[in-house]
Amino acid sequence: MGVRTIWESVGLRRFLLTWWPWRGLSYVLSTLLVSGLAGVLLAVLSLPWWYLFTRPVVLGEFVLVGLAGLVLLGTGGPLAALVVAAVERLRLRLIDADPVRAPRIPLRHRYTSPATWREVSYLVVVTVAALPSTALFLALVTVGALIVSPLVVAPGRPLALGLGQASTVAEALPYSLAGLALFPVLLYLFAGLAGLHGAAARGLLRGPSDLRVQLVEVSQSRERLVNAFDAERRRIERDLHDGAQQRLVALILQLGLAKLEVPPDSPGAASVATAHDQAKQLLTELREFIHGIHPQALSDLGLPSALDDLADRSPTPVTVSCIVPERLSGVVEGAGYFVVAEALSNASKHSGATEIQVSAEVRHATLTVEITDNGRGGADADRGTGLTGLADRAAALGGTLSLSSPVGGPTTVRAEFPCR
Repeated sequence: MGVRTIWESVGLRRFLLTWWPWRGLSYVLSTLLVSGLAGVLLAVLSLPWWYLFTRPVVLGEFVLVGLAGLVLLGTGGPLAALVVAAVERLRLRLIDADPVRAPRIPLRHRYTSPATWREVSYLVVVTVAALPSTALFLALVTVGALIVSPLVVAPGRPLALGLGQASTVAEALPYSLAGLALFPVLLYLFAGLAGLHGAAARGLLRGPSDLRVQLVEVSQSRERLVNAFDAERRRIERDLHDGAQQRLVALILQLGLAKLEVPPDSPGAASVATAHDQAKQLLTELREFIHGIHPQALSDLGLPSALDDLADRSPTPVTVSCIVPERLSGVVEGAGYFVVAEALSNASKHSGATEIQVSAEVRHATLTVEITDNGRGGADADRGTGLTGLADRAAALGGTLSLSSPVGGPTTVRAEFPCR
């Protein structure tokens, strides 16, 4: 993997042979321009306070002008910082391959967002950064003068070179060699200062972190998958209900008519009667299958009616309490329904329960579904995939699913789904 920051490049053996030293040099030298811009903006915003220090004022005037300065800095500071921050995010590309995203702050939140005041803090930081940047700039000028000294020295006109002076090329040559030796060291210093300044700028000017952005993208993609899966279930249910089921009903009618037309004592009568019975049994199984994919009652009448239908189909007596005053989104209703369906199926098959209680209610924009049975308990979600799959589905919607099943019972399955 390639080097992406100037800090990583400093550890390279071939550092001086890459472009990174010159990037660091460009970054530090351009800091002087940004620092000058920030300094001018801060000076303008501080004009009321400069007024206080340039002439004697009475207490009332001091308080009034001081408050005016605070107001000017508080209102103009974020706007000035916005300009400097935009320039800095462009400059950071010199020393860091990963771009710094600007936070998306609505205008109404511009003065209350922490990101805004981090930008104002950077306005001060970049102004102070002019001091070390200026020092290195002067060092660069000095080293450059040492290097070119043999070219500019003139006989009879001594040239001051730091701790000494030179009048001839021979006398200036040692200073030039010293300058050449110091220049690589100076490049490392520029890279180090650029790295420090860049780290401070990235820390203050960053938007959402890459990890946070990735988590948001993953959450959104998971939710889109759940929505697509739910839509596909609805499509399959509709196609089976309107297509295969209707053709099967027509087939049963045809077999019924054939059964009536064929003489009872004929050789094919028994076969027609058997085919007619098998077709009716197949229709019953298909209806159960369609209901399991996506119940029509859930789409047409909503969660309360769908839960009542589940209770009627359950071999174990079920008491339903559903307080859902209005229709929820199809994804949320489907998730709540299938949690109840899976829990009822598990309780009827494995728990030996004689009574099951189902409750569903919407409170604080959250659908809470709870299923409790009086069975033997000891249920473990890790031993089956049903509840695990439902837990993953709940997590994709930003919800939770929990299971409590001590040995001896009762067993309680609880799921919560935000009703966005």
